[in-house]
Amino acid sequence: MNTKLGYLLPEFPGQTHTFFWREIKALESKNIEVDIVSTKRPSSEIMSHTWSSEAESRTTYLFPPTTTLLIKAVLELFNSGLPAWLRCFKAIAQAKDVSLLGKLRLLLLMLAGAELAYLAKSKGWQHLHVHSCADGANIAMFAHLISAIPYSITLHGPLRDYGANQRQKWHFAKFATVITQKLYDEVADELQGCLPDKIAIAPMGVDTSVYRRNHNYSPWQKDTPCYIFSCGRLNPVKGHEDLIRSIPLLLNQGVDAYLTIAGDGEQGKNQYRQKLEEIIQTLGLERRVSLIGAVSEDVLLQYLEKAHVFSLASWEEPLGVAIMEAMSMQLPVVVTKAGGVGELVEDNISGIFVEPRSPERLAAAILQVNSDPQKAINIGEAARERVCKSFNSIRGAEVLIESI
Repeated sequence: MNTKLGYLLPEFPGQTHTFFWREIKALESKNIEVDIVSTKRPSSEIMSHTWSSEAESRTTYLFPPTTTLLIKAVLELFNSGLPAWLRCFKAIAQAKDVSLLGKLRLLLLMLAGAELAYLAKSKGWQHLHVHSCADGANIAMFAHLISAIPYSITLHGPLRDYGANQRQKWHFAKFATVITQKLYDEVADELQGCLPDKIAIAPMGVDTSVYRRNHNYSPWQKDTPCYIFSCGRLNPVKGHEDLIRSIPLLLNQGVDAYLTIAGDGEQGKNQYRQKLEEIIQTLGLERRVSLIGAVSEDVLLQYLEKAHVFSLASWEEPLGVAIMEAMSMQLPVVVTKAGGVGELVEDNISGIFVEPRSPERLAAAILQVNSDPQKAINIGEAARERVCKSFNSIRGAEVLIESI
C-alpha cells in the first residue's frame, strides 16, 4: 500500500518554489502519493514556472475556503468533540509571546486546521508535512489536535522570521527538518525542552540532471562583454543594490560589464523594485543592468548558460538555492558569507566569499575571477562537484520517507 502524504506550502506555487516541486516529484518517484495544500494563491505575476499551471491545478487552497470546504471543516470541528476543542483552546491560551489580537487570529487558524483535518481524513493521509514554521505550522498543529494526524515541519531560515508560538509548533510535531547545521544549533539552543525526538538536517537541493551545461563554460576574455547574472527575490536583504553599485566600479577597471537580475517581489512588482530602477537610472546604467522579473526555469537556464559569473550579495541567506543552481551549471560564484552559505560554498575552492554590504569588494572579487580564466574554470568545476555530492534535490525526499 502506497503512503499518502499531505504537503502544506505557503502561497504555492511562488517564484522561489522550484525546490518544492522537485521534492514532490522525487517523493512521487518513490511511490509516495502527494496531495498538495497551500495557504492561499500567490500573485499571478510570480507564478512564472512552466509547471505553475499544473501545480496550481493540483493544489487545494485553504484561504479563502470554498463553501463546501468550509462546511466540511465546521462539521469536522463539531464531530471532533469536546476533548479536541479543549486541546485547541488550551494551545491558544498557552501560546507564548502572542498578544490578545494574536490569540484571536489563532482561533481563525484553528478553523483552517479543521479544514486540513477534514482533508487528511477524506484523502486518507498517513502524514502531513509542512514546509514552513509560520502560519502553516500553526494550522498543522490544530489539525493534529483535532484529528491526531501526525505532522512534521521544515525550518528554512532563522526562527525570528516565522512568528510566535514556536515552542508549541515544534512540541506537537512528530519530527522536524532544518536546512543547515547553523539552524539546527539555533533550534537546539532556543527551543530546549519542546523539540520532537527527531530533527534531521536536510539541505535543499537541485536536480543536477536538469542544471547542467549544454556547452562548455567559457571564461570572460578581456575586451569582450562580461555577463554577470543574479537571481533572488526583490527584497533589500538580497543585497541587489550593492551588486548594482559594483557595476560602475567594474566599468572603471575596464570590464565591459552587464548585469541581469531575475526575481520579483513576494507579491509581484513592489516599491523596492522602483528603488532599484531609480538607482539604475541615477547611475546611468539603463543599458548595463536589467531587472527581468520572475522567470521560468527554462529562461533561468539560458541566462546561467550565457553568464561568466554568478553573484548574490545577500545580507542574510539561509542556504541559497539560486547559488546551488549556478554552481550546478559550473559557474564561478561570488557571494556573501551570510547565514548558511558557508555550508554550501568553500571559499576560493567552489566559490569566492565577500563581506556583505560592500560594492567595492564585490567588484574586486568579480574582477579577480575574470582576470584568471583557469581559476574561473576550476571554481566552476569544483562547484558542480560540490552540489552533485551534497546538495541533490533527492535528499530532502529521502529524509521525509525515512522519518514518516
